Amino acid sequence: MLAPTLENHRVRLSPLGMGNYHRLLNIAQEENLIQYSPSAISTPEALKDYVQHAVDGLYHKTIIPFMVYDKEKAAYAGSTRFGLINWHNKVLHIGWTWIGKEFQGSGLNKHMKFLMLEYAFESLRFEKVEFRIDERNLRSRRAVEKIGATLEGILRKDTVMLDGFRRSTCCYGILKEEWYPIKTSVFDDF
Repeated sequence: MLAPTLENHRVRLSPLGMGNYHRLLNIAQEENLIQYSPSAISTPEALKDYVQHAVDGLYHKTIIPFMVYDKEKAAYAGSTRFGLINWHNKVLHIGWTWIGKEFQGSGLNKHMKFLMLEYAFESLRFEKVEFRIDERNLRSRRAVEKIGATLEGILRKDTVMLDGFRRSTCCYGILKEEWYPIKTSVFDDF
């Protein structure tokens, strides 16, 4: 399976793999970059393992990983992916997103989500896109709420974090029939 390249005037999402992940090493080492994630990326070895897992998922058609390039700043900004892809039920998750601190709050993430939602609903023709977010991560929760995702429930203490803490996970979703109204209102200036 080949990962697509998705892009607009602001951002390019290109396939992430073992041959290019090194471009993200400096960003991955930023302090507290993925504090709400059960993954580790802050050392070269950890990032390599993280990317290898994504590449394995691409091979098995359950993950499509991307490297994020900010065209405005002419710099690599981080990573995101489609994951837990269920081809039979036409449901996938958007997540595993991390971008460097200098890119946060710049509108880059909204452009990334637009491209990914558009691809999921219009190219892959999926029925639903889900987002799973640590209950404590208010910034990410507000971001997906701003793009029209609905909180569907909270899985209590369902994920063990690296420090042993059991987080609760907020489950958000966007349905195919909700996409066009969201696209023409939330993303009307794209």
